[in-house]
Amino acid sequence: MRIREAQQRILRFEEERCWNRFRESQIFTHLIEELSEIGRHILVREGYKVSGLGHELPVGEVSREFAQAFTLFLQLTNRFNVDLEEAFKKELEIMEKRFPPEKWRRHFEESE
Repeated sequence: MRIREAQQRILRFEEERCWNRFRESQIFTHLIEELSEIGRHILVREGYKVSGLGHELPVGEVSREFAQAFTLFLQLTNRFNVDLEEAFKKELEIMEKRFPPEKWRRHFEESE
């Protein structure tokens, strides 16, 4: 599925449920909540939080958390009339010029 198609599916999904009544601030806050759940998975994975030592394992699969965050992100892009597919292509072109791979590779090789 292309990004543009995903945005359209989310738009229809929201409209069918009248979720387009929710404010952007609510969607954004929900997005941050989902990103925090991804963060919890990362902290456990890296051993910063340990199950049985004062912490509980995150509930659910991390893939679902990513999908939920992506869905909310698409909702916000729709609210701001952003063609995310086109914006991504343009931004990637800018980043490729701004961050030349050979300079970054050299930087990390020299820092070892």
